[in-house]
Amino acid sequence: MIVLIVDGYNIIGAWEELKRLKDSDLDQARNILIEKMAEYQSYRGCRVIVVFDAYYVRGVETKQKSYKVEVIFTKENETADECIEKLIKGVKNVKTQVYVATSDYAEQRTIFAQGALRKSARELQIEMNNIEKDIRTDVENYKKVHANSKIPISEDILEVFEKWRRGNK
Repeated sequence: MIVLIVDGYNIIGAWEELKRLKDSDLDQARNILIEKMAEYQSYRGCRVIVVFDAYYVRGVETKQKSYKVEVIFTKENETADECIEKLIKGVKNVKTQVYVATSDYAEQRTIFAQGALRKSARELQIEMNNIEKDIRTDVENYKKVHANSKIPISEDILEVFEKWRRGNK
C-alpha cells in the first residue's frame, strides 16, 4: 500500500494558483487542495492524508474525511511537521511505502531518516497536472466509444450522481 502525507500549508504556499488564493480566501485554497488530493487518491489508488497545522486554525486537533481524503488540523502548539512525523511512525511498515509531499528541506531530512520518501511541491504539482490531463483524455475517449444515454437525465441528477461517485452525500 502507498500512503501520501501532504503538508497542506507548504503545498498551498508553493503552488501559484493556491498561493494567490490563500491571501484572499485561505479556506477556499484548502478546499481546492483537498479536492485535488481526492482526484490524486482516486486516480492513483493510494491513501492520502492532508495535514494542516494550527498556525491558521487555532483549537484542538481535529480529524475529518473530505472526499474520502483524511484531513488533519493539528492541535494548538503542534506543527504539521511534528504531526507528519507521528503519522509516518504510525503507518510505516513492511507493506506500506510512505511519501511526504513537502518542500521543507529540514522536514525532508527527518522524513528520510524515518524511512519515508518525499515528493517536493513541484513534483506533486507536475504529477497532479499529468493526472488531470490523463483524466481529460480518458473522458474524451470514453465519450467517443460510448453512445450517449437514450434516457435524458437532467444536470441536477447528474450532479447528484457525481457527488455519490466522489463519496459526498
